Amino acid sequence: MAERSQVCEALLEALRAGKQVTVFVEVQARFDERTNLNWGEQLEADGARVLYSYEGLKVHGKLGLIERREGRATKRYAYLGTGNFHERTARLYADCALLTADNELCREVSEVFRHLADRRHVPQLRHLMMAPTGLRSGLEALIDREIEQARSGKPSGILLKMNSLEDKAMIGKLYDASRAGVPVRLIVRGICCLVPGIPGTSDSISAISIVDRYLEHARAYVFHAQGRQLVYLASADLMERNLDRRVEVAFPLRDAAAKAEVLRMLELQWADTTKARAIDVRQENRYRKPPRGTKAVRAQEQFRAWLATRDRPQGGR
Repeated sequence: MAERSQVCEALLEALRAGKQVTVFVEVQARFDERTNLNWGEQLEADGARVLYSYEGLKVHGKLGLIERREGRATKRYAYLGTGNFHERTARLYADCALLTADNELCREVSEVFRHLADRRHVPQLRHLMMAPTGLRSGLEALIDREIEQARSGKPSGILLKMNSLEDKAMIGKLYDASRAGVPVRLIVRGICCLVPGIPGTSDSISAISIVDRYLEHARAYVFHAQGRQLVYLASADLMERNLDRRVEVAFPLRDAAAKAEVLRMLELQWADTTKARAIDVRQENRYRKPPRGTKAVRAQEQFRAWLATRDRPQGGR
């Protein structure tokens, strides 16, 4: 969290208004350990229930849950994101988040918080995938379904976006998908240990890296799923540490408009011909160029412009 965190100030204000506040503070945060501890101590002093890091397990998921009385009912709102609650990095990083009143997702976020408060509690999850207990196996199952579709001669496809791809088992699973004929597209900003374009191993895998004005920090997993297009956002890269030694959360986009927005962003990034480099077997990783006679695509600028147009009130300037 930032030294002058508006999120923490809002939590303090909620405490002063008599609200119950529970906060999980991860003190193993690079560069922010002291700041996080300071905020934890201040929140605790003002009456919040503050939970701190697990020994040997870093909590990297980004979640929030609000419960409030509305009339005679208790209403829940959940926040699930790919980026931190940090104002400084929010100015530089490109992330995605979902704010939802979906009852099932809210219940499952509550289950994750129960687990954070008591590790003996096994969260009951149908929609969320949580590391280190179920994210790896969940992703493997989704990839296996695409492999089955391809082997049956049916349409299939995988599109993954992340910061880094390093986990050997996940890379092996993606190679299996390629051998089965599944088209695999990867948007990997940083470390990429998978090698696309190897005959007989990764023929159907293509990969790009985008480095532009904003640091690409969102993680997304998309599966064809017999045309249903399953779209997940997540806090986790496909790295061994994220899948096995961290608490991470991947969450589905169940709302059609939210799903369409993220798919628009991903397809625009895949079409980038300005800041995208094609990752290849020779590690030349050259910038993509637009075909002759066509306009260049710069995904970040064009998506930002689209968001500004979409969010503009009718009749506004």
